[in-house]
Amino acid sequence: MTSDISSQPTGFSKWLAGARPRTLPAAIAPVLVGTSLIHNDKRPVNLLNGLAALLVSLLLQIAVNFSNDYSDGIRGTDENRVGPLRLVASGLATAKQVKTAAYLCFVLASISGLFLAYRTSWWLIALGFICIIAAWTYTGGARPYGYFGFGEISVFIFFGVIATVGSYFVQSEKITWRSFLVSIPIGALSCAILAVNNLRDLPKDALANKKTLAVRIGDKNARRMFVGLIVLAHLTALLAIFITPWSIATIIFLPISVKISQNVMNGAQGPTLIPVLGKVGKLQLMIAATLAIALLI
Repeated sequence: MTSDISSQPTGFSKWLAGARPRTLPAAIAPVLVGTSLIHNDKRPVNLLNGLAALLVSLLLQIAVNFSNDYSDGIRGTDENRVGPLRLVASGLATAKQVKTAAYLCFVLASISGLFLAYRTSWWLIALGFICIIAAWTYTGGARPYGYFGFGEISVFIFFGVIATVGSYFVQSEKITWRSFLVSIPIGALSCAILAVNNLRDLPKDALANKKTLAVRIGDKNARRMFVGLIVLAHLTALLAIFITPWSIATIIFLPISVKISQNVMNGAQGPTLIPVLGKVGKLQLMIAATLAIALLI
């Protein structure tokens, strides 16, 4: 637990920090790409549905962050951990307050989801329910799957495929191979963000018996997996040339990806991986924005 509470944020700023803004590009990127694909299909963009999808994505990301803060906090997993502020572990908020914040975000996301279901398909209610259960049980419940190495798979599915294809679906009411293809680089980079996070926390997670994928496969393989995710993101972004030739522009970010990968492979650990987390988030947003522009041309 932090010893100097006076140096920590208070009021609204602590809740903003607890929401972990650096993770929000992972919520923005899939909606941006899915919506741009609508334009590429020569369909009118449904701005209202697109904004509602963005709101759902952002609220679910923040809800996950608060629920992780709560669940890890009450288990003691976040004690003496490096990285972003943990509200429960730092003592800046009670477990009950953080749990309430998570529930509030889930409720608001559900309201936005119901709005989208009303305007498109009622099947979205079932999908939304699955998303919320997956978000909560990542670190919550009796057997959180994030403690058994399944976090990356979940992130790829929910913040990659479902978020991107879903953003496309709520504006077109169709699911296509094109929407699936552009979801892969987004999902791979979302996984890369989690991979850096878990690599940073690997020593503490191992001591707390939190068996993330990084803990299960070890430090060296976790670093290789991170590079593999970056490579997958670039390759699949380039494959989008079958949708628009302008997607080749995503290659301009290859030097940034190489530099980040070298940093990770050269053994960066603990606090030195914190800025890497932010850089991967920015990389995801830049690649998503470039892919979106390519789809809009």
